[in-house]
Amino acid sequence: MPLVRISLVRGKPESYRRKVGEAIHRALVDTINVPALDRFQVLTEHAPGDIVYDSSYLGIARTSDILIVQITLSVGRTLEQKRALYRRIAANLGTAVGLRPQDAWINLVEVAKENWSFGNGEASYAPAEAQTA
Repeated sequence: MPLVRISLVRGKPESYRRKVGEAIHRALVDTINVPALDRFQVLTEHAPGDIVYDSSYLGIARTSDILIVQITLSVGRTLEQKRALYRRIAANLGTAVGLRPQDAWINLVEVAKENWSFGNGEASYAPAEAQTA
């Protein structure tokens, strides 16, 4: 875990999309101790107009370059870790692809550890139930 969903307006080159994914993953590794090989991302491009957002909500001036990042992860991070993650994602995206911090929209969805299966039809982070005879 985590599962990262990245939504952006269609038309950016593959290199841009790759750099976006790497910038976000690097922030996860550096700020909330996600293992380097624990990378699961879904990047979705949308036609102009298919990402609906308020361009000035909470006094933040957003542009059509808005990038929406939704991260599903296990519960347990502190508020300070989350704040550090938000700052690092925005900074990394600025460095990697020139994204303005105002256009980095981030949402965390926390779930219990037993809500993950990485394959084999097993609850990957939940201990196996004891076998009864």
